[in-house]
Amino acid sequence: MNTLGNFFWLIFGGLLFCITIVGIPLGLQHFKMILPALLPFGKKIQ
Repeated sequence: MNTLGNFFWLIFGGLLFCITIVGIPLGLQHFKMILPALLPFGKKIQ
């Protein structure tokens, strides 16, 4: 259940931030950090 909640937070968390004008930069950064958050430790991002 926690994994499912984390997956929904990754997708809808950024959308919730993007609703307000002040939150748009935060939402965009949230979407940029999805891939590093899902990769296991020790893997390189190219």
